[in-house]
Amino acid sequence: MSKIRVYELAKMLGKSNKDLLSMLEDLGVEVKTHMSSIDTEVAQLIEETVKSEEGKHTPQMQKEETMVKEKQCVRVRKTATVKEVARLIDVPVAETVKTLVDAEIMAPAGTSIDEAILLALGEAYNIEFQFEEEGSAPKEEGKTLSAGRPVFHGDHMEPRSPIVTVMGHVDHGKTTLLDYIRKTNISAREAGGITQHIGASTVDHEGKKIIFLDTPGHEAFTAMRARGAQATDVAILVVAADDGLMPQTREAINHAKAAGVPIVVAVNKIDKPAARPDRVRQQLSDIGLVPEEWGGDTIMVDVSAKTGQGIPQLLEMVLLVAEMEELKADPTVTPEGIVIEAKLDKGKGPVATVIVQQGTLHRGDIILLDSTWGKIRAMLDSRGRQVSKAGPSTPVEVLGLTSVPQPGERFILVENEREARDKTAKWEQIKREAETVTSKRMTLEELYSQMKEGEIPQLNLLVKCDVQGTCEALCAALEKMGTSEVGINIIHRGVGRIAESDIMLASASNAVIIGFNVRPDKNAQKIAEVEGIQIRLYDVIYDVIDDVKVALEGMLTPTIREEPLGQAEIRQVFKVPKAGKIAGCYVTEGTIKRSARARVIRDGVVVWTGSLSNLKRFKDEAREVNAGYECGINFAGFQDFREGDVIEAFELIEERRHLD
Repeated sequence: MSKIRVYELAKMLGKSNKDLLSMLEDLGVEVKTHMSSIDTEVAQLIEETVKSEEGKHTPQMQKEETMVKEKQCVRVRKTATVKEVARLIDVPVAETVKTLVDAEIMAPAGTSIDEAILLALGEAYNIEFQFEEEGSAPKEEGKTLSAGRPVFHGDHMEPRSPIVTVMGHVDHGKTTLLDYIRKTNISAREAGGITQHIGASTVDHEGKKIIFLDTPGHEAFTAMRARGAQATDVAILVVAADDGLMPQTREAINHAKAAGVPIVVAVNKIDKPAARPDRVRQQLSDIGLVPEEWGGDTIMVDVSAKTGQGIPQLLEMVLLVAEMEELKADPTVTPEGIVIEAKLDKGKGPVATVIVQQGTLHRGDIILLDSTWGKIRAMLDSRGRQVSKAGPSTPVEVLGLTSVPQPGERFILVENEREARDKTAKWEQIKREAETVTSKRMTLEELYSQMKEGEIPQLNLLVKCDVQGTCEALCAALEKMGTSEVGINIIHRGVGRIAESDIMLASASNAVIIGFNVRPDKNAQKIAEVEGIQIRLYDVIYDVIDDVKVALEGMLTPTIREEPLGQAEIRQVFKVPKAGKIAGCYVTEGTIKRSARARVIRDGVVVWTGSLSNLKRFKDEAREVNAGYECGINFAGFQDFREGDVIEAFELIEERRHLD
């Protein structure tokens, strides 16, 4: 029995993937994701259901209804899509697309409109379309046209293009893959494809844009995350089919997972004779990335960056993942975004490539970054052309900054240059003060005190070893030490020296680095000292386990035990001016200590529990009074005691717990 994927059926029916998944759920069909396959019989049932639900809106019926009505006038934006027009005229998207097909116009739901599309729809539904004037004030939500149809202007959240980072092991084809994608789009430039990278590449696929960050490697990816910035929506993990899983592949996966970014795997070099894509899938499954065709939820596409095989499907999968993530932004709010690349150009001065994440950035805006500011005197798009504005997910090169910022810095809009100067001066002062104090990070010895303050729920470790076998054995032993109360989170494990990228990942995740028979290089050591990252070096596995065990035991909530000290009887109550009431007591057993906790018991019932504020033997202060002696006692915040009350003194003892 043949099968079809959910996303393919959704595309055929003009439905969104989420709508189709919801329909399948209503029909009792179990599917995991839009990549799941269903039988053609189920697909036919879905198609019939869609036709049944939308039958009243067929083109013929719609034509018959509109024949007797006055021709309606609907205003649309020049940049609207077929889907948006369908919403405006209150016709299902699938039927709108089919109407265009009947008119011999192939225009999927996401296609931008043109006069031919509007003419065909106007004839089919007896509607006259008019373009809105550029710059005209948007109508308020809820207002309707004379024909009675709603205008959707109230919600400014709009879909935005996905931002993609390509990651993977050295020589697995990351750069070749990007180069092929760029070359394909350059050759199709007249048809709308583009690419002239400025730290980011903009690619067109089926009328939709994808932004590829050109910053290579996971080091920069994590450096941005360490600054609290997140510019990536989807990560493409490139794995060579003839090489398989390698150390940097694992590292890239850990970096993407730590950032919470969905992964699409590109199994590259399938054109080579030694290619074994199924072996790659098995290796990735073993570390938690199970292919969707094997029942998992990770999309994997076989590609050849050399021949271009599978590249269109890869781009389609990226767009599908982006659709499921429902990436949206508001182009009308105050602009903000992130720096992805910066340099000092001899002719242009400080130049930064930024990606706008919210709002719309205009030439002439004054922006404030973490370390600098500037008034934008020019903006260049990915083709090197000057532009006057840039909306969400748009990469642009900005000129006019006072100095060169660092990748990962965020920018916001400010009203005037004075505000920008003042805030920059304050930040520089704070930075100078911070540099006088050594940056302090978590150490194993501090875990217990931090746990008491509720700051550390688990111990984060980054493990680097000399060989893979030792690494697997050590990590397995460490992971077994976790309990239901305290856990171990190994954010990354790898083979080889401790590098700068390890320090950055540890910094971003507040982790301790465990090095077994390896050492940090000089640059990594310097960065660790600046960042305050603790590096523990070992050559005996048992030493690692013992140290981590001590740290975990320190994270366990201690047991509180009550230790009885003694009892006393209140035999007389004295009233002292300014001091209030004092209990004249006789110690009947044990010892009463000044530092003790106490209970006041009356007729067998505890009436108060607290601390002693004073303990005296006659007129002298006393640290403790033993059985058989008299004393005077003041209670902290309690004076409602009486003759005959019994005082129980006790101490609370914290006992450190141990792992079983």
